[in-house]
Amino acid sequence: MTRHFADIAEFCASVGEDLGTGDWFEITQDRIDAFAETTEDRQWIHVDRERAEAGPYGTPIAHGYLTLSLLPMLGRGIFTVGGVRMSVNYGLNRVRFPQAVAVGSRIRAHAKLISVAPGTQAVIGYTVEIAGQKKPACVAESVRLLVPNREQELS
Repeated sequence: MTRHFADIAEFCASVGEDLGTGDWFEITQDRIDAFAETTEDRQWIHVDRERAEAGPYGTPIAHGYLTLSLLPMLGRGIFTVGGVRMSVNYGLNRVRFPQAVAVGSRIRAHAKLISVAPGTQAVIGYTVEIAGQKKPACVAESVRLLVPNREQELS
């Protein structure tokens, strides 16, 4: 269920709170292969099924950066902030990949509002969970610039 904040002020007042959890999403071999082609990272552990099955994970795994690149999609629908014209990616603070994501796994994101700095720069902590696993696939702090609607800028 999406958590709705009426405006930026209400969002800012929620620092330290859990924002919610997104929907499950399956990582397919086709998606891994497409990412490998796009990034030209064709390491065998990702794209050579036969060799990967004999490797340390027993199956191909997703690139860590593939998991990270899915954060905007995985985070969609967790929360909304009213009075925001747009939210711009400002970068990342901390990123770790504690657990490999095997092909066929389902992942989802959990979000927590870590901080909001002056100028509406929000730091959102994401934990990407893997169905059936204790360790997360990815833990990252995403920094977003929240650009208010013009009406809010004038008030």
